[in-house]
Amino acid sequence: MTRDGRVWSEGRATLDATDKPKQSPGRGVAGAQDPLTGLLDHVRDTLGGLDAGQPASYIPELAGADPDLFGLSLCALDGQVYGSGDTTPPFTVQSVSKPFVFALALADRGLDGVLRRVGAEPSGEAYNSIRLEAGSGRPPNAMVNAGAIVTSSLVAGGTPEARFARILAGLSAFAGRSLTVDEAVYASERATGDRNRALAYLMHNAGSLTGDVEEQLAVYFRQCSVRVTCDDLAVMHATLAGGGLNPVTGERVLAPRHAQQVLAVMATCGMYDASGQWMLRVGMPAKSGVSGGIGVALPGQFGIGVFSPPLDGKGNSVRGIAACHLLSDRFGLHLMRGMAPPSRDLPVGQVELAAADLLRVLGTGLGAARTRQAPQGSAPGRTAPLSAPPH
Repeated sequence: MTRDGRVWSEGRATLDATDKPKQSPGRGVAGAQDPLTGLLDHVRDTLGGLDAGQPASYIPELAGADPDLFGLSLCALDGQVYGSGDTTPPFTVQSVSKPFVFALALADRGLDGVLRRVGAEPSGEAYNSIRLEAGSGRPPNAMVNAGAIVTSSLVAGGTPEARFARILAGLSAFAGRSLTVDEAVYASERATGDRNRALAYLMHNAGSLTGDVEEQLAVYFRQCSVRVTCDDLAVMHATLAGGGLNPVTGERVLAPRHAQQVLAVMATCGMYDASGQWMLRVGMPAKSGVSGGIGVALPGQFGIGVFSPPLDGKGNSVRGIAACHLLSDRFGLHLMRGMAPPSRDLPVGQVELAAADLLRVLGTGLGAARTRQAPQGSAPGRTAPLSAPPH
């Protein structure tokens, strides 16, 4: 069962074209009911005046995004979701889909089966770079466009339609609710995707991409055009942070070993040619997308979703990057930290309370401004059918 109560059938979620994100019950005035909302409000207020960057323009449908939108969401491993700002307006997932489709490929093919076709090394180059491994023709990793096109083709399904149905069902399982496709963005991506088309034909010639190139690209473009919200990104990344267990629905959507493998590649490759600096300074596995979304997972603790359309020169959200830097630096969230850092100067009041709560393990049950209840009848540990469908 999904977060909105829909029932799984043969590995797919029942979809509704009118399905929209729902306001979570109990959301109050920021900071009035819980300190973590106050913390997120403080971060958002601190960075609200940051006006650098522009929305992506190479996909025409993304160019019209409102540059003032800015949302921050955090999902703890007890299923509580906290947020500030524009956490419910939908946007297309774009490259933030890549870790989750990589996860599906791992579930269907196993690690060795995936690595025969896609590498796991940082490229040090842009997300759309034309670079393949000498000899094998493999793209460097599953987080760049070339690798993601191959990864999408490795998801089980006898036809492109079946493969995309599995991808959409998988993304929905990670989000805990039924997701839909933005058809206008899909059409825009397909019409302007010549560089991805060139990558795909190059890989087809090298042997790393098999099958009909245009059909494989259609699945990939559609995958990137799935609508999500900032809250969805937080829940999806909390599912990875929790070893594949969705903290809101209580469903196991991915084996722990595969969640571990996905997080490892996100940590080294998720932010493209800024991945090294990101890991050095922020220190959490993450993935960005050109619609302005960033998803972050701190293993064993929580997932974060950030949304703000203006991008920097590397295709990452300017405010999103700044927000993650601020959270990691002030509250000692870096994976490599040896101990909790000394307290830093912060405004008095709710933000100090929030910092104290954040430095405790978030999965222990804090009072939340927005409590998302699991659908009735779901239970922790219930397994969602994300194994490969029968052929």
